[in-house]
Amino acid sequence: MTTTQIQIDGMTCGHCVASVTEELSELPGVSDVQVDLVAGGTSTATITSEGQPAPEDLEAAVKEAGYSIAGLTLA
Repeated sequence: MTTTQIQIDGMTCGHCVASVTEELSELPGVSDVQVDLVAGGTSTATITSEGQPAPEDLEAAVKEAGYSIAGLTLA
């Protein structure tokens, strides 16, 4: 299992968290998504997956939810 953390700008509420969680969870191999909301600031999503998701797939999923990635940490 791998863990990826992404920083997301623009999230303000629980609905934002639900939207991002839904989109990221649909990526192949993703088994868990946890979002630490910082309303009006930069929130962090921690993604657990079988393999390393492609950065462009992560960005597309977050964009589909209506937000943008501020940073990415691969572990």
